Amino acid sequence: MNFTRWSARLPGTQRRAAARSDRGSVPAARVEYGRPSEHGPDAQDTPGDDAVPSSAAAHPLTDLSVCEILGRLPALVALVYGPDHRVAYVNDAYAAAFGPREPGAPAAVALPELDELGLLPLLDQVLRSGTPRTVKSRKVPKGGSYTVTCTPIELPAGTAGSGENGVLVFASDVTDHAEAAERLRASERRLRETAVTLQRSLLPQELEQPDDLRIAATYQPGGTDAAVGGDWYDVITLGAGRTALVIGDVMGRGVRAAAVMGQLRTAVRAYARLDLPPHEVLQLLDGLAAEIDASQIATCAYAVHDPNEGRLVYASAGHLPILVRDEDGTVRRAEDHTGPPLGTGGWMHTSGTIALPPGSTAVLYTDGLVERRREDIDEGVAALERALSGATGTPQVVCDRLIRALGVTADHDDDVAVLVLQHPTRTGPDAELFHNAALELLGGIEAAPRARAFATGVLASWRFPVELCDLGVLAASELVANSLQHGTPPMRLRLRRTDRRLIIEVTDGDDHLPRRRRAEPADEAGRGISIVATIASSWGSRRTPGGGKAVWCEFALPDS
Repeated sequence: MNFTRWSARLPGTQRRAAARSDRGSVPAARVEYGRPSEHGPDAQDTPGDDAVPSSAAAHPLTDLSVCEILGRLPALVALVYGPDHRVAYVNDAYAAAFGPREPGAPAAVALPELDELGLLPLLDQVLRSGTPRTVKSRKVPKGGSYTVTCTPIELPAGTAGSGENGVLVFASDVTDHAEAAERLRASERRLRETAVTLQRSLLPQELEQPDDLRIAATYQPGGTDAAVGGDWYDVITLGAGRTALVIGDVMGRGVRAAAVMGQLRTAVRAYARLDLPPHEVLQLLDGLAAEIDASQIATCAYAVHDPNEGRLVYASAGHLPILVRDEDGTVRRAEDHTGPPLGTGGWMHTSGTIALPPGSTAVLYTDGLVERRREDIDEGVAALERALSGATGTPQVVCDRLIRALGVTADHDDDVAVLVLQHPTRTGPDAELFHNAALELLGGIEAAPRARAFATGVLASWRFPVELCDLGVLAASELVANSLQHGTPPMRLRLRRTDRRLIIEVTDGDDHLPRRRRAEPADEAGRGISIVATIASSWGSRRTPGGGKAVWCEFALPDS
């Protein structure tokens, strides 16, 4: 690079060069600024085409040496030459920042700050290739931050190393900018940490573990460049062995999305306690979502597992399909009964079913697991199906394998929630802890003594303690009597034991749900539900899908 030509590109020199070119045949090197008129000292100057403003009349550019030009720059400038990058010159700004330097010494010794900035290898590269290089916002350990441009030059006459190839180091102090950027990054980190903390605090701190299922879940926020979103999941025990499983996604980022997610999750838990069918829960949630924030789009899948049915009953509001892996590795997709996202209104949701036999695994997930830029989301779901077909082990192991198989890392650009549930196959002594028994209640009021005899025999065969057998028979008798008096056929008594509880349930064809009330001393009826609520660990009722109701109670089994 010709240094004289380079100096002509310094700020302001192009305007002066243009002014000189307008003077016609007057040689540029001989122009004198502010020269008096040729008609004498008393003559008035007549402006002409070659007039030069007096403000530019400090010195002709050609009268300034290279060192004078560089010395007046506010930026830090150093000239080095040769393979050892020996010091040829440093300007006043450089000396003020790092102290004066003796010419001729190698940069590794005389310019330690260049080594601290990591520029010595860059000087070698620039000198070898003849190509300029720039590094941005490099920080000196005991100084500020600099953006540095290294340009290959041929040192001009009058400087040390004259005629040799060298490098001009031009450093701009960007300390204020770097500190402002760091403060901004720190603020963004604090905001993100706040949102992640809020998000995690709103998720279940410990998943409920039903008797008949094994469940695990994973939540991973997006990378540092992606604000936290509104993914959530939940597991809710409904009683009588039934379990609700929920996964949802509030679109958007930051604390607002996390706050909306928390409100929806709380509402889901409240609606689940009503023990409604999945589509009715989503119908209620749809209206609430519009009231919370109509501008926030949210999706949700709500499923209920009933161990007596061996299936999932589910409904979806714009969410991705549930996947079920059978014991032989076959993966099925629940695709029907999907409505629009929550908050849109005007849509009647419906429930669907998918089988969940023993040995099967179901996966509920958010779009962060399968959605990729420039890739159709169906391809991501297909990739998840392939990964699930070979994923075995505990639910937590399956979660981790799916996360790895889909390429989700700490730098992932979206948050991810995965909920995995398994219906285990039980054999041997473990299977002896799970039993079912049912009796159809036929013939009217005379069905009551048969129900008591049936309950007595079943509970005795399950080898429960005498006290628990007596309480179980009493609860079954009261539930059957209530159904015979207030319900309609068909009626059924169902007994179920797990490793942790005894469940007694009576179903009939009437959809009027019983409620507990205080009976007056003179009343001859109205005490059945109160008795059941007193002796049982919990009790409840729900409407059944085909019409009718189920009333149930549970007894916790003593620790063996």
